[in-house]
This record gives sequence, C-alpha cells and structure tokens, in this order.
Amino acid sequence: MERHRSAVGAYDLAAIRSDFPILDQMVHGKPLAYLDNAASAQKPHAVIDSLVALYSHDYANVHRGLHALSSRATDRYEAARETVREHLNAPSEREIVFTKGATEALNLLAACLGQGILRQGDEVIITGLEHHSNIVPWQLLRDRMRIVLKIVPVGDNGDVDPADLRALLTDRTRVVSVAHMSNALGTILPVEEMVADAKAAGAITILDGCQAVSHMKVDVRALGCDAYVFSGHKVYGPTGIGILWAREDLLDRLPPYHGGGEMIRSVTFEKSTWADLPAKFEAGTPPIAGAVGLKAALDYVNGIGMELIARHEASVFDYAVDCLESIEGVSLIGKARRRASILSFVMDVAHPHDIATLVDRQGVAVRAGHHCAQPLMDRFGLPATARASIGLYNSIAEIDQLAEALHRVRRLLA
Repeated sequence: MERHRSAVGAYDLAAIRSDFPILDQMVHGKPLAYLDNAASAQKPHAVIDSLVALYSHDYANVHRGLHALSSRATDRYEAARETVREHLNAPSEREIVFTKGATEALNLLAACLGQGILRQGDEVIITGLEHHSNIVPWQLLRDRMRIVLKIVPVGDNGDVDPADLRALLTDRTRVVSVAHMSNALGTILPVEEMVADAKAAGAITILDGCQAVSHMKVDVRALGCDAYVFSGHKVYGPTGIGILWAREDLLDRLPPYHGGGEMIRSVTFEKSTWADLPAKFEAGTPPIAGAVGLKAALDYVNGIGMELIARHEASVFDYAVDCLESIEGVSLIGKARRRASILSFVMDVAHPHDIATLVDRQGVAVRAGHHCAQPLMDRFGLPATARASIGLYNSIAEIDQLAEALHRVRRLLA
C-alpha cells in the first residue's frame, strides 16, 4: 500500500493489479478480465491478510470478554468503526452501525421508521432506478401500514430530474430514499439537490451508496442526508458486512431492529431497556471479521486515493463507451449526463444471457439479467441487459478483450 501512497499523481496499475491474487489466472485458456465489479469486487492481499491475521492470532468475541484475545478483537473491531467514520466524514462513531450489508441496513431503516415515525397515509418517495433492496422494504411497509409509495420517473437517457422529485413532495412526505448511483445504468443522481429539496419539505433523506462508495469520495456532511448505507464487498472488502450511517438524533428516535444480546442495557421479564448507540442496533455477535476486513479495504483504497481511482476509472470507462458504441448491433442503455463505471448494453443478435455465456469463453466476466432493478428494465422495455462494470484494477487491454469477445459473439450468431 505504501507504494501507491507515495506515487502522488501517478497510478501504478501493474502494482495495483498485483495486489489482487485472483486476477492472475486463466479462464477457459484466456487471461481473466473481471468486469463484474458492480455485483462484487475482488479482494486485495491487504484484506485477505487481515482476515488471516485475525483468525490466526486475535479472534474472540468482542466487548464481553475480559481476556487478552477478546480485548484485541474488540480493539480491531472498534478501529474499523473509526475508519468507516473517517471515510464518510461522519461526525461520530456512535452513528456507524455495522450490518450484514446495505440490504439489511435499508430494511432496518424501513422497519424502524415504520414502528417509530411513519403513520398511515404518510408518503415515501423513491426513484424508478432503485435496486430491489430500496423498493421491497418500502412495499412491505406500504402493505402493512398503508403508507403511500411514490416513484420519481427516469428519463429516456437514464437521468433523474430533481424537478420531478419536487413535483411529488407534499406535506405528507416523510421519507425520500434514493440511490446515489444506479447499479444498473451507472447514473450518478443529483443527490445534493434532491436531498436539499426533500429536507426543505421536512422529509428524512436516505441514500443507497452501494455503487458510489467504490468510485468517488463520499462526505455525508456535504451531502446533507440523514442516512447513508453501503456494502463492504463492493468496495473490495468481505461479504457479510455493511454500513448504516445515520444522524445520531435519528437513531435515538428509532426503536431497535433486532432484540438479543449486546443491544440491551438491562433485561427483566417485565421490561428491557436499550444500550447506547450504536450497540442498540447491533444485536448478537456482530460481523467481527467482516468489520476488520472492511477496515483493511478502506485503508487500501484511501492509500491509493479516491481521486486517483476515479480518474483512472473514468479514462477506462470513456474508452469502453467508445469501443462498445463502435460495435455493430450493440446498444448502450442509459446515457445520463453524469455516469460512471457501469455499461449496460444489449445486442441485436443475442440475448444478454447468451452474451455473458459466450464472452466468458473468452475469459471475460460480465453480468446479465435485470440486476435487481426489474422496474427499471420494464421502463426501457427490456427483460435484461448485459453489464460490464469497471473497478480500480481494470485496464484498457481488458476493454479490448471485451470488445473482441463481442465481435466474436456477432460473428457466431449473426
């Protein structure tokens, strides 16, 4: 990691790629070109080594033990919380809640808001390009307590217009929950303006940062939102770990999500009282190794520099757009004014599932399907798309490999 930090203004792609052992392999006799980062990113040695070290030397349950291993594990777990706080520029560690992932974080917010704040007839607004994890929890709440769910439309180019949000805001709007960046199109939403408009209407604002956190610097104070969620595995960390950041006053107002050990102050058969934040929302044995691995992942990307990562990815992305647009029969879906990393596309000669299967034979890993965004696919009249998504280790050569694989698909099926 030191070699990246010392190379100010430079981007040592070869050195970065060497940090990811999984990239050094052949698939079907071809060099692996991993372009499925929006689904899950690969892990550097720093993350893998942190997990091995924890399980080899420091593992025990956290917080409740008085012995040396528990103390060391607790120190590493809480150090991860501070690293997340710094990464998001959050005001307090008390506002950082460890979850299983962004899906659990969004379910937590929806369920707890439903118990503690929302009432029948209140309105929740989302957009038409949300991941299912920012749709289904609100539908469950709607069906249970008869709130009103409103949808901000998506334009033909994949943009979301803040004016369309403003048109939906009323004095019954209680929550506005939107993606920071679309997982299916790569659209970067104008969240600063949307958050400001929603807060002016008195709404609680939630941002799904699963895609954005891997590609740009995130500052929750500058964004002005009330809550921000993301998953560790998309930012080069382990699976099974996610982050809910929310303002301390909001977390104080919400009831607990799960009951059990660690989240209580006292328990009798008559009554239980809750622990201070963030333990109130971390019932049971937490994702200790996940938190430790996430700290290593955030240290890694910050050691390179989020600005340098964004600059590198933008150059690869721009090249990829030009490449794919030059291939006969390939159509990119979504050309928003601000977008990054993700290219969603279709071909006139092949179903997206066939595209993914055939390019895999050339060593190229892409995803095909509805990308947990079925309403967005319906908006564009598509059952699915193929999706190539760029990470910090991807290269121009890998885009050429994808392009050649798509040419082969056309030659085979046309």
